[in-house]
Amino acid sequence: MQIECIGNKELWNIPKTAFLASSSIKPDDVLKCYDWATRMAKEGRCVISGFSSHLEKDVLHFLSKGKQPIIVVLSRQMYKQIPSELQELLDANRLLIISTSNAVRQSKVTAFARNKYICEQADKILFVGLNETSSLNKLHEIYKDKVINL
Repeated sequence: MQIECIGNKELWNIPKTAFLASSSIKPDDVLKCYDWATRMAKEGRCVISGFSSHLEKDVLHFLSKGKQPIIVVLSRQMYKQIPSELQELLDANRLLIISTSNAVRQSKVTAFARNKYICEQADKILFVGLNETSSLNKLHEIYKDKVINL
């Protein structure tokens, strides 16, 4: 796995909570995730995620309103140009962006490898929207000792 980083590398030295969400989420869980993200922002806890699913992007929005550190892990090559919302976090020294692949686009294979990397790096993991068809099920089984609930 090829790793490339931009941002505050000191974030590796603090406890990290992973947020991994399936692409299909129950409406009740969506609201609980928003509340969770708001709580993480208020408590200043570092959150690591790919922030690629719709819900993960929403959670990033809530987290960006706080002051806590954030780690974004890409399952494709590093940004050629940093998105403006992430640039603000970089400028505030609150963000680390990691690329785990040199692929041009995310695929199921690169997304799974990224999610596994996130699980390995996290101290705690919140999985949301698990079902029989979710690729996150395998990771949930492997890392069940780190799992937290909403």
